[in-house]
Amino acid sequence: MHSVTAIVVAHDGARWLKETLDAVLRQSRPLDRVAGVDNGSRDGSGRLLAEAFGQGSVLSLPRSAGFGAAVHEVVRRLPRAQGQEWLWLLHDDCAPDPHALSALLRAADENPKAAILGPKLRDWLDRRVLLEIGATVGRSGRRDTGLEPREYDQGQHDGPHGVVDVLSVSTAGMLIRRDVWEELAGLDPVLPLFRDDLDLCWRARIAGHRVLNVTTAVAWHAEAASRRRRRIAVSDDHPRRLDRRNGLFVIMANLPFLALVRSIFRNIAGSLARTVLFLLAKQPANALDELAALGSVLGRPGRLIKARRARKKGRKQGYPAVARLFTPPGATWRRLADMVQRYLAGEGPVDSAGRHHAAGAAEDDGDELLTDSGLFQRITSSPGVLLFLLLTGITVAAAWPLLTGGGLLGGGALVPVTGGASDLWRLYTENHHVAGLGSDTWAPPYVAVIAALSTLFFGNTALAVSVLLLGCVPLAGLSAYVATRRMISYTPARVWLAATYALLPVATGVIAAGRVGTALILILIPGYAALATRVVAGSRRAAWGFGLLLAVGAAFDPLVYVMVAILGGLAAVSFGGIRRGVGLSLGIGLGTPIVLLFPWLVEIVREPRRILLESGLADPALADPRVSAEALLMLNPGGPGTPPVWVTGGLVAVALGALLLRRHQTVVAIGWGVTLFGVLLAVVVGRLGEWPGVPLAFAATGLLVATALTAHRIAEFRAAGVMRRLGALLIVVVAFATPLAAAGLWIAGGAGGPLRGDLRDPLPPLAAAFSPRGERTLLMRPEGGRLTYTILPGRAPLIGESDLRSPEADTARVGAAVAGLASGRGGDDVRTLAAYGIQFVTAPGPVEISLQRALDSEPALARMSLSEVGGLWRVVGTVTVPRPPAEGDGWHRTWLWAQAALVALVLVLASPGARTAEQYDDYGDAPEPARTSRRRPRNPEERVPA
Repeated sequence: MHSVTAIVVAHDGARWLKETLDAVLRQSRPLDRVAGVDNGSRDGSGRLLAEAFGQGSVLSLPRSAGFGAAVHEVVRRLPRAQGQEWLWLLHDDCAPDPHALSALLRAADENPKAAILGPKLRDWLDRRVLLEIGATVGRSGRRDTGLEPREYDQGQHDGPHGVVDVLSVSTAGMLIRRDVWEELAGLDPVLPLFRDDLDLCWRARIAGHRVLNVTTAVAWHAEAASRRRRRIAVSDDHPRRLDRRNGLFVIMANLPFLALVRSIFRNIAGSLARTVLFLLAKQPANALDELAALGSVLGRPGRLIKARRARKKGRKQGYPAVARLFTPPGATWRRLADMVQRYLAGEGPVDSAGRHHAAGAAEDDGDELLTDSGLFQRITSSPGVLLFLLLTGITVAAAWPLLTGGGLLGGGALVPVTGGASDLWRLYTENHHVAGLGSDTWAPPYVAVIAALSTLFFGNTALAVSVLLLGCVPLAGLSAYVATRRMISYTPARVWLAATYALLPVATGVIAAGRVGTALILILIPGYAALATRVVAGSRRAAWGFGLLLAVGAAFDPLVYVMVAILGGLAAVSFGGIRRGVGLSLGIGLGTPIVLLFPWLVEIVREPRRILLESGLADPALADPRVSAEALLMLNPGGPGTPPVWVTGGLVAVALGALLLRRHQTVVAIGWGVTLFGVLLAVVVGRLGEWPGVPLAFAATGLLVATALTAHRIAEFRAAGVMRRLGALLIVVVAFATPLAAAGLWIAGGAGGPLRGDLRDPLPPLAAAFSPRGERTLLMRPEGGRLTYTILPGRAPLIGESDLRSPEADTARVGAAVAGLASGRGGDDVRTLAAYGIQFVTAPGPVEISLQRALDSEPALARMSLSEVGGLWRVVGTVTVPRPPAEGDGWHRTWLWAQAALVALVLVLASPGARTAEQYDDYGDAPEPARTSRRRPRNPEERVPA
């Protein structure tokens, strides 16, 4: 026969306590005894307990008493009852269903080895939301409920017989046999709050008892302490620090020795990583809590050793039974994806104290990794991911010769890609550059960007550039799809926008001409558009992110900044007087690139023409000076790799049709305004002899957004008459004609052009072998009646070195000597080259006969080799290798450190922070739990002895 004593512990819980007491006293299976404990409440909780249970059944303890101490005191004073005695532990914010106790006892009868049972917990306000069906723990000590965020209870987790074997159940509604309580010495007083239930259930498992969650028993829990709905008096620590510390303590106190050692190293590494993430998320308090919690456990080894000694019996033998109930090794892919999605959505990481149960299982953030089929299905069914895969397939089909060339990737504006991330970092940070004739100018900041990308690719610059350049089409499509999630709710319109944007003539022209900088800008432009909408709304965080991305784009092409600054000025005039804070946000967004790129921008301002130049080799043949106005109006910049003008006709046609709609006229007008601005700027850039791809990419963005925002009207036409349906079908066909035609022509014609994937190292092996002191090599290229040359510093050129400026006098003198050498004058010209450290002269094969004869006829040159690959000549006589100046520019080094600090600061300011609003208050009103008639205990005269 069962005897049940309900113990309700209250601490400033009057907000929930009355409902809790009503639910306890209305159980369909009447209680045998009741006891209440008031831990120093200041809100009348003690009075409510006395009214419900009687003054003689209520104890008063100090505010510093924890839940376990309160239960211990009741059990110590309470005489034993007849039969099988159970203790039913209840929080003041936990209201059980009227049939909860009967369901728990029925499960106990059916499972004789069960010593601890707990009900299914649902949310106090939204009573459909699951909080817990038992809990487990990861090997990092983080509690895990295994539930999705705000998952509704539809019986999906109920066991086959209404019970689930679990590692632990919450003390909110825990039913435990008294003899087991006394055998295990109850809740550990070292854990006055949080994780005391996990520790008790773990010890029960080790002792051979079962712990069950009874899914037919339901209770509603407010989680007032973990959600910070009341002040915690048992500790001065923040709830998150206390929660994390106790979690670490429990797992380290109960693990076997070898598992403990692994856990210590795992948690040290994990805590350091989480600290960095918290700092990036602008949560310094949580970062401090993370470190303080770990230090509190490891810094007090005496307490940990004492706890381990108390738990020594059966720990190793019983561990397998516990370990099988741990969080499955690495089951965190789903949680990681959810965290990243929330982060990108601007919600920011949520600390565990605020999210602990409401977000379900999201606390064990990553010890190992395990493929999650649900996550895989969600990813592969996403339209954005499917579009990305489709565009990747199109790119592979078009660029197959480039991918299988077997040599270096280069040509057009791209130098053959050599070197690694360390070479680029050295180029960016060094005070004096040995490239060319030597240079003391600042390395272009895009070198640092490519170096950072190369670092992410394990130092492989060639792979990073290949992914960035050849992958710009699928990456631009994915960027456009993700960036428009807040602008455009109609999914087919987003897919069309992203596909059309990715396959613009600008994109195919970028790849064919090897324009790495424009490829990155093409990927960033959708992000500019998405962030700009939030900047004009006054968002500071978006302004910092916008400024950082704008600095990255301007590092490759300063014209990007000019365009955005003009549009930003117009936005300030338009919205500055309407929305508060717009001026400051725009100032942050436009001022950040100036600060981050300051020294390099000074050099750009001194040569205004460089504003029109993008990164890479400046080759006039890459821009079509005869590009027509019609082509520019059709968003076609001309040059290698661009399709016929008519390909974008479908896009322009549907965009013109959008002008006829009466709705969304403001949005359409803004989009067309951006388009006309971009086209006009493209005309100017083209007339100045530069490639107008970037202005046309901005123009296309405005056109696509304006059109896609009105595309939902097509869905309305489909529900109308036959003629409107036919009209809607015609619009869809015309709209998709652009990406389909562009993809087909691109695959048929290939992605190559000046860009090739089979280039050789421009420095002959013999020259590299005989340049021990860094002797320079003159590379001469006769092309179409003109001669270009490059000076190699004993190695192949690196990305970014072509943008370095050597002293004008030296450049002019060497240029004259090269021209004289090619014309056959010789003599003093070779001595001039030798004075600048030039030991070798080379020309790629097949070498022109006129150049070969001129070099062979020069007595001061000796031919070393001549073949179809190229020719190599060596200077006869003494060559003076210029020595680089000693490192002594303190300003240069100081600015690099300052720039790194500024970038880190902007990253922190741009990253999402923690949400401060409590999820608890977001649920709204919820139905009340079912009620039955009020019942008193069977023996109300049985009181807790005072």
